[in-house]
Amino acid sequence: MIVTALMSVVVLFALPAFAATSTERITSAVSVVREMSSQDDSGRMADLVKSAKGVVIIPSYVKAAIGIGGSHGEGLILRRDASTNTWYGPSFISLTGASIGLQIGVQSTALLLVVSNEKGMERFYGDKFKLGADIDIAAGPTGRSTGAATDINLKASIYSYSMSKGLFAGLSLSGALLSTDESVNASYWGASVNSREILMNRRATASNIQPLLSALGDLIKRSGQ
Repeated sequence: MIVTALMSVVVLFALPAFAATSTERITSAVSVVREMSSQDDSGRMADLVKSAKGVVIIPSYVKAAIGIGGSHGEGLILRRDASTNTWYGPSFISLTGASIGLQIGVQSTALLLVVSNEKGMERFYGDKFKLGADIDIAAGPTGRSTGAATDINLKASIYSYSMSKGLFAGLSLSGALLSTDESVNASYWGASVNSREILMNRRATASNIQPLLSALGDLIKRSGQ
């Protein structure tokens, strides 16, 4: 068992060399949003997404550990202009973390991060930043909707949600490093372009991103429920 876990840690840190394509990330992201939206206690997440400045989806955040471990996931971010319901992006990203403690094994978790204000969005215009150190992040609230997202009295710039083995919950990601996947962005957009240009000026109009926008739209409709 220990040998298996150790091998898993080695494989984990080799994952960036086998990055998922933009199409794979988008397709998996649709499934994540649909699954989270179907949960009875996703109403408060829907409230936050309705007024969000951006949404991050990481379909598989893999943690592997044998005492000292790490985690890695690949996904994307979309910026939203709530006043016009216009989405921009996607910009592709990766999330990497480390952990120390009494833990053995491998676990995969789907993540959805809600960027609640401009301060939070500003961080995604750069190359990399650390959650919890460079910007505040908190586990997202769950349960039935409390009405408009502005009424639930939350102040963090980013709220995180997870789905693992059918369990939906808020999740703390403090200390994880979020980086822009420049090569995947270049492949998707057909040219080298920085994340600020993508998220500020490039509307999400491509046909392959529409199923994800539809899934997010259905989630937003759950606001107030």
